Amino acid sequence: QVRLVESGGGLVQPGGSLRLSCASSGFSWYHFPIAWFRQAPGKEREVVSCIGGSDENAYYSDSVKGRFTLARGEPKNTVYLQMNMLNPEDTAVYYCATDFESTCTKVSREPWYAWDYWGKGTLVTVSS
Repeated sequence: QVRLVESGGGLVQPGGSLRLSCASSGFSWYHFPIAWFRQAPGKEREVVSCIGGSDENAYYSDSVKGRFTLARGEPKNTVYLQMNMLNPEDTAVYYCATDFESTCTKVSREPWYAWDYWGKGTLVTVSS
């Protein structure tokens, strides 16, 4: 059984930082991509970042590139999303996801629901 559990969300002031964690179990985590998505009120769920899998390089959306960093924890089956220089537009529920068919190369070209396995999400609120 595939399981993903996010943690680390909370309230942070603009310009601040948070680190989100995605703990995984039930699959060979290193052989499949882990992606972070977010969904803000009134907006569609969108990809934030992705780490392979077979993809050698991590993917970052234009809105977070240079501010967020995604890395796998070793030897634990955990992926971390370090979020720096947060702004109110980053406020959203953040989800981690994996899929046995998708790749980080394709993540920006396919809808979010192409990914099959999801955590419950963790809320990030950026406000002063």
